[in-house]
Amino acid sequence: MTIEFATRYRRASRIPAEPGRPYFIEQGEGDRAHLFADLVTVYAGGEQTENAFNFFTCEGPKGDIIPAHLHRDTYEVFYVTQGAVRLFVEDTDGNQQERLLSAGDFGFVPKNCPHAYRMERHFTRVVGVAAGPGGTFERFFENMGAATEEFGLPHRPVVPTPQAFATVPERYDVQFLPEHHWRTPGVERP
Repeated sequence: MTIEFATRYRRASRIPAEPGRPYFIEQGEGDRAHLFADLVTVYAGGEQTENAFNFFTCEGPKGDIIPAHLHRDTYEVFYVTQGAVRLFVEDTDGNQQERLLSAGDFGFVPKNCPHAYRMERHFTRVVGVAAGPGGTFERFFENMGAATEEFGLPHRPVVPTPQAFATVPERYDVQFLPEHHWRTPGVERP
């Protein structure tokens, strides 16, 4: 039997809304959202950690680059558990790097650093953790995309509306950089 909680974000969640309460969640049973071709599952967020950090997974197929963006107040971790992700990052001095991360590899993106990523293999899964003084951004995924009760990837990509792009990112410390140019060789697929 799985206990479900009502939260201010969802009618039913397996994550208790109040902080300081231990809990356990089976694989995939967190709060799920579809965004683009990916499935994001939140296991712990601001409600549980007093906005100290969040913990989520992002699963997806080989695909297009996720657009360049930055977080003014949030540090972000990428830990690959399956497949491969190409992480693009630029430091605050303008130096750009890219790295292909495979299962077991780790990437760290400090606040204020433009970054983007692309799933390089089908069935890729990344564990994400984000933390910073501005709070957490895990509810960005379901507000940009669509909350779902499904366990798998979306049948069709969930593309955010122009309205969502105009209002949702700034509420969750996400600043898209549409004019950003990556000078690293991995931006274009061979």
